[in-house]
Amino acid sequence: MTLEFAPASDTALPLWPVWSDEDLPPEAGTWPGASGFAGKTGQICLLPDSDGGLRGALLGLGERAQAAWDRFPLARAQGLPKGDWRLAALPPGLDPDQLILGWLLGQYRFTRYKGAPVQGPRLVCPDGVDGPRLLAIAEAEFLTRDLINTPASDLGPDRLEAAARALANQIGARVEVISGTALVKQNFPLIHAVGRAAASEPRLIDIRLGDAGPMLTIVGKGVCFDTGGLNLKPGASMGLMKKDMGGAATTLGLLKMLAGTGAAAGLRIRVLIPAVENSVAGNAFRPGDVLSSRKGLSVEVNNTDAEGRLVLADAMTYAAEENPDLMISLATLTGAARVALGPDLPPLYCDDDATALALQQAGMAVGDPLWRMPFWDAYEPLIEPAIADLDNAPSGGMAGSITAALFLRRFAEGAGRYAHLDIYGWQPVAAPGRPKGGVGQGARAILAALPRLF
Repeated sequence: MTLEFAPASDTALPLWPVWSDEDLPPEAGTWPGASGFAGKTGQICLLPDSDGGLRGALLGLGERAQAAWDRFPLARAQGLPKGDWRLAALPPGLDPDQLILGWLLGQYRFTRYKGAPVQGPRLVCPDGVDGPRLLAIAEAEFLTRDLINTPASDLGPDRLEAAARALANQIGARVEVISGTALVKQNFPLIHAVGRAAASEPRLIDIRLGDAGPMLTIVGKGVCFDTGGLNLKPGASMGLMKKDMGGAATTLGLLKMLAGTGAAAGLRIRVLIPAVENSVAGNAFRPGDVLSSRKGLSVEVNNTDAEGRLVLADAMTYAAEENPDLMISLATLTGAARVALGPDLPPLYCDDDATALALQQAGMAVGDPLWRMPFWDAYEPLIEPAIADLDNAPSGGMAGSITAALFLRRFAEGAGRYAHLDIYGWQPVAAPGRPKGGVGQGARAILAALPRLF
């Protein structure tokens, strides 16, 4: 499937999005009333012409009071017949860019293993809407979704590196990769320890774009599959672990967005992805091990299934050595975040009020919500075990997302500002513009917040 807008032409059929409480356009005639159309959310009414063909359609938007919770109402129009369509009117109260982005995101299909891409209805980009920018955003989100949806059999650390190199070549970025035993020699002991038992060796992917301006560094968790290690996950919990590289996938999607929209101009952007597979073998790291970190802090491993914060720790330390103006970590890190806020609302941790407010407000504005949670200093003792500097999995099970964020913050020292997003990276139930499966979270919020961040 090619993601594109239809060319403007007289043959494109008109589409009227309508609220349930508004009068229907006079062009619709009496047919909608006779066919039971009431403007309910997602309801489509095809308008016949005198010859039995199509002359247009109505799309129900539902009640205006629910509009704030419906991120991509126009995505429901993917149920229209194949052909070219144009918006006969932009519904009042809705952001045109967000509306059209919803149409584009609704076209996503993951067809790598089944069937072939099918071209659905196409939309003429309305006047005043920046079509190329929205296409760049949607294509970047599709990259994220494709990476998350691809199983580990076809996307281990080596393949994730290949995807990163392909993107870097596309946007003119530079790439360096440290892998295997070189991680030990160059002082990335935690990344190596977590990934050394896998068939595809662990690696740290380092991408740079831009040579001048403030530095934005994004660190994405790239655990391509997580068995839980020797603290083996039960089968029901392991089934979705191809998505444990959702932070890396979202980070690559964000990099593609920044480059494709021109938002990267005037910035130095660095992306770091520790890419590993947490596997079981004779050389796997063990519960009770005390590991060294690049920062020099020792870490007691009380659960090998809390591996994401370990690989992020070395990558973040490396990032902080350059003193970036803003460092952001993106990771499918804790089940506790899902218990607290569910799959749709990632926690945002940030000590800088202006940065946190910019990200949260931007996320709400573009349908990519974040919810601020506290770096609660009173919980710091929970991550300090008796025999090492840090504990990767505090006992008790309470405040798991907060203690994980506190653990990461220990390795952000040197960055001007630091923010952490504990994302899910998965859409468990299909929604307009977000089919069931891999999904990016936080990238569009960061993109929209950039003017306020620098």
